[in-house]
Amino acid sequence: MMGEVLPADAAAATCQGPAILHATRYRLRLRPAGLDLCRVDAGALTAALSVLPGVRGVRINAKAQCVIVEHDGGPGTGRRVMGTLAGFEPARFEPTGAGHADGVAGTAPAGDDGQPEPAAGEEAPPSPVRMILVGLAALATPLLPRPAVTLAGIAPTLGHGADTLVRRGIKVPVLDALSVGLATLRGEHMTANIAQFLLELSGYIEASTGHRSDVLIAGLMQPNPESAMVERGGEVVRVPFATLVEGERVHVGAGQAIPIDGTVLDGAATVNQASVTGESLPIPKEAGAPVLSGTVLEEGRLVVRADRVGDSTTTARIARFIREALGRRGQTQRLAEQLADRRVWLSLGTGAAVFALTRDTRRLESLFLVDYSCATRLAPAVAVKSTLYQATSRGILIKGGEALERLAGIDTVVFDKTGTLTHGDLAATDILTFTPADWPRERFLAAIASIAEHATHPVAAAVVALARAEGVGHIGHEEVDFVIGHGLQAHMADGLLQIGSRHYLVDHENVSFQPHEPLLDGLIAEGKTLLHVALDGRPLGVIALRDRPRAEAGAVLARLRSLGIRRLAMVTGDRRETALRIAGGLDLDAVEWEADPEAKAAIIRRLRDRGRVAFVGDGVNDGPALMSADLGIAMPGAADIARASADIVLLDDRLDGLADALALARGTMGLIRQSFATAVGVNTAILAGASFGWLPPVVSSVLHNGTTIALLGRALAGAGAPVRPS
Repeated sequence: MMGEVLPADAAAATCQGPAILHATRYRLRLRPAGLDLCRVDAGALTAALSVLPGVRGVRINAKAQCVIVEHDGGPGTGRRVMGTLAGFEPARFEPTGAGHADGVAGTAPAGDDGQPEPAAGEEAPPSPVRMILVGLAALATPLLPRPAVTLAGIAPTLGHGADTLVRRGIKVPVLDALSVGLATLRGEHMTANIAQFLLELSGYIEASTGHRSDVLIAGLMQPNPESAMVERGGEVVRVPFATLVEGERVHVGAGQAIPIDGTVLDGAATVNQASVTGESLPIPKEAGAPVLSGTVLEEGRLVVRADRVGDSTTTARIARFIREALGRRGQTQRLAEQLADRRVWLSLGTGAAVFALTRDTRRLESLFLVDYSCATRLAPAVAVKSTLYQATSRGILIKGGEALERLAGIDTVVFDKTGTLTHGDLAATDILTFTPADWPRERFLAAIASIAEHATHPVAAAVVALARAEGVGHIGHEEVDFVIGHGLQAHMADGLLQIGSRHYLVDHENVSFQPHEPLLDGLIAEGKTLLHVALDGRPLGVIALRDRPRAEAGAVLARLRSLGIRRLAMVTGDRRETALRIAGGLDLDAVEWEADPEAKAAIIRRLRDRGRVAFVGDGVNDGPALMSADLGIAMPGAADIARASADIVLLDDRLDGLADALALARGTMGLIRQSFATAVGVNTAILAGASFGWLPPVVSSVLHNGTTIALLGRALAGAGAPVRPS
């Protein structure tokens, strides 16, 4: 057996590496050598093992000092697990509070077989014990005191039905209680026990299905690490995660999870981002590259500046979005629940009519065993949860069933230009100062970068990147004022420096660039974006920048049309020439330029008169448009206000995620409609068969519960929409 689990070389390595406590073809229980699991960062160790190819699940039992790994049984998986565990660099810390001695966050004590018990506050999976006992009782009915066995088996159903009738009125549990109660009163103990077993079986599968979908969703909410290595007082020290502050230099080594969102300051490494963005290949990172919390270093070391910490990190936002999503139901789900409750009366009414005509209590039993609620109520909820999981695991955060439903109904998509149809990583191509004697190029660039570094817009980022690359110094200034949708301004020693679009400086601030128009028009004709600069109301210079369209933009727009999108449009604050350069070659129905935030929102409102509109944006100035649309979608580099305003957030910097999300949404809504039609059609047929006396109670129960089980399984599998492989 051991040879089936691990190759010979990996098995031999256990002399110095982790010990194998138990192994099956698809499961390993290991005890690491030289690691105290009570003093190891559980999040980092779990992440380091979870990203390995072939690994399906990781659990850490600190109390028993073992790691349980579920895997695909592949020949190289065991070797990779053993090697990673043997080479893991422990993040040691001293427990600071009660409870740490028994384990770490995300772990739970295990039983004799290594399986964990539910942690405090965690819902345990449903137990099959009662279902099994009721099934055995049904088989043994001829041999046991039948009234006592039957009453013991159906007592919970009778009690639940009576309680439901008193507290909530006529609902499905009342039907269940009537059906098994009638069979027992008629002395049909075998029928009552079998019906009770099928009810237990159906209930167990429903509960297991719901629990499994919740576990899938919860698995995406990675816990924050408990500690991090930070430079403080001239030394690298380990500090609790909760004490990290923005701007600190965080050290991350191989096998460790990155605890913050930040920018690489030093080092080189490959980072596995699969847990956040769905990218299957490790991404090389070096100085200047952004990194996300929850991703894992596979090789190398990095020093990262903490840009976002605590609840602001990507990992924390994902967890928050998922928690919010699970509490939001769409209109389809609410309607399904209402229709399910109404159909209880259909079963009761049909039963009353049949009994009045036939006086056949056996037919009444068969009728009361059929209800529409289970499949019509639960299948939509499970399908939505399954789709939320599929989307989130691919870096698409959908904020609940309502957002999913609205996405499925969209027929118009409007794109902001920068960062959506383009990469948003603008590059400064020309720096022109109108008074080079007083403001030479270096000083001009340094002044603008010193103010621009306070903004997150791609134009500002491009200027700051150029200044850093050229090593220009910082110029002091007072507090920066943000003119939303227009630009920035701040007082310096020389006066008020204003930076922004031509529209802002010329139309709003009355700065005249007339003497320089021929030069500026030449840059604009080349499709470049101009950042205008003024000092105390006089033109000081411009910086020309150029963006590039996303290579995948054309294919994504074509795919959106194939999915039923009728109108595609682009709006931008840039000038006409820049807008048309980007739009060239893209299949767009409309292009709007020089649009400020209010104009973008007005355009969205006009389009909503003709259809259902989604807006895709990423900037602070996109907030009004995101909120004006039927559905707001934020790109991965979006400002916080855009993320907060959006219904969907893409974490992977690929426009493909938008088409993937639409395909999932439409597939899910189609699945829900199909499930509802199947449930209603099949149960109506069963109801008719029972009414005419063609179906005895046991057959009626088998057909009804079998349909419910099949539909729940289909819903849990998800819409099956084609998506980009992760």
